[in-house]
Amino acid sequence: MRFRYLLAASAALCLATSVNAQSIQEPLSRPAVFGALVQCRTIENDAQRLACYDTQVAQLDRAANSNEIVIADRETVREAKRGLFGFSLPTIKLLNNGSEEIDEIEGIVRSASLINGKWFVTLEDGGRWQQVDTRNLSRYPKRGTPVKIRKAALGSFFANFDDQRGIKMKRVE
Repeated sequence: MRFRYLLAASAALCLATSVNAQSIQEPLSRPAVFGALVQCRTIENDAQRLACYDTQVAQLDRAANSNEIVIADRETVREAKRGLFGFSLPTIKLLNNGSEEIDEIEGIVRSASLINGKWFVTLEDGGRWQQVDTRNLSRYPKRGTPVKIRKAALGSFFANFDDQRGIKMKRVE
């Protein structure tokens, strides 16, 4: 599942959303097919401008249908960030476009197992997490248990199962 999000994020060349320009250090470059469409606005003759729009929209549609360009709204980017939460990734311009940073996710436990004193947990969204500290839980997580996972210091994460105290975890899949 993470590869699907990573592929969508890295393949995305166009972000169809309005973003506060001050929150972007380096704006995303527009794909040529999108730039050509925007350029149609400069044509003064109505018939020529309409013909330009018709041609360029058709090219943009072909590019989108053949996955040469991906148009993503803010919610799609947010969902990709959520799916990648917990992984160390290279900087991807599309994911650092000024949309809010995700510091915490909530999920539901699909499965949990205790192996050699460490919890291995899979969430319903497919994310797999492994305990990296030695804290014990008073109530064991099981299928359907709610969990909050939040960023902690130095690249670590804390998971709170059913509002218990947190245990330190890392994303493994």
